[in-house]
Amino acid sequence: MSETIEATPKIISKADEFVLRLFKEKLPNTFLYHNYNHTSRVVKSTKEIAENSQINVKQKEVLLLAAWLHDTGYTECRKGHEEASANIAESFLKEQDVDAETIQSVKELILSTKMGMEPKNELESIINDADSSHLAKEYFSETSEFLRQELLLNDVADYSAEEWREKNIEMFTQKHRFYTDYAAKNWKIQKDENLVKLLEKKKKKQKKYRKEEVKAKLKAKYKDESPDRGVQTLYRTTLRNHIKLSDIADTKANILLSVNAIIISLALANVIPKLDSPTNRHLMIPTLILVLFSVASIILSIMSTRPNVTSGEFTREQVKKKQVNILFFGNFHKMPYDQYQWAINEIINDKEYIYEALTKDLYLLGIVLNKKYMLLRKTYTIFMTGIIVSVISYIIAFWMI
Repeated sequence: MSETIEATPKIISKADEFVLRLFKEKLPNTFLYHNYNHTSRVVKSTKEIAENSQINVKQKEVLLLAAWLHDTGYTECRKGHEEASANIAESFLKEQDVDAETIQSVKELILSTKMGMEPKNELESIINDADSSHLAKEYFSETSEFLRQELLLNDVADYSAEEWREKNIEMFTQKHRFYTDYAAKNWKIQKDENLVKLLEKKKKKQKKYRKEEVKAKLKAKYKDESPDRGVQTLYRTTLRNHIKLSDIADTKANILLSVNAIIISLALANVIPKLDSPTNRHLMIPTLILVLFSVASIILSIMSTRPNVTSGEFTREQVKKKQVNILFFGNFHKMPYDQYQWAINEIINDKEYIYEALTKDLYLLGIVLNKKYMLLRKTYTIFMTGIIVSVISYIIAFWMI
């Protein structure tokens, strides 16, 4: 018996080294759960149960060897990995000159860890409880998430967090139980606590979903029943269109300013200095027409973009009588802040006043836009007329030479 006891740590240590080397060399990185860390935890749990069970040293050796080697088959395949693990274990143990009886016992224990199989004896009960001991550990949530990610990375299954929680609850309540007296007595408390945490998360999530569902229904109902949303959209869209039209008008005016400025610059630099020559006197009138029309276009372009300076003040009486548009900066830029704040509060507290103020703001913007576009139309007309008359004048001037 003493020889067996001395031999046990040596073969177990070799099994540990073999599994570590095998996983480093052949196990894909996608195995986040079934790896050396998991195997170490199973070995530790196997030792814990074995030391509190009525088994002999030889049986403990067989258990620890099976625990170390039970997942080595993942280096070759996922489906049927238990059979692959048993074959790897047999090859390794033969190399270590382990007797045939021990090898057979190790293989049987490894095969007994297959999902859904019921243990037939105490040793199989021990290794099965050890293999599922993570269900009764404080680190259950972490290892469970590793397993979910492993299934995803290996294209086995893609569970959402909620679906995975349901799978775990099903495992706790319907599929799993501890077989050894030690595990049932000492690990059940933590297992129940882990189950309670899962159920609490599920309940909390369901409560959150119900709140969001009620909120969504109320929001949809408000959207359907409240006319305010449509009114707000009307004002928002109209205001945005007014601003876009104002930007377009300013852009057009700037284009006309630039074009006419270039025409006048070219005329002053290249044409007018040459009009002193008797041979160029016939170009004087066409050039004068071109410059005058360009100057008129520039003046009208400036007028269309020139800001209108307002008083920047209003009285409380004007606000109460709704005679002033306090949403436009030109009507309040000289006012003290406290008076402007009072005026805003007057609007906020009166729903009709809000819509009236917005309507007035849109109306006044429309008047400004109308003025801009009227001036722009005149500017384009004058610019077009000036170009036509100037070209005709140049043609007549050259024809009369």
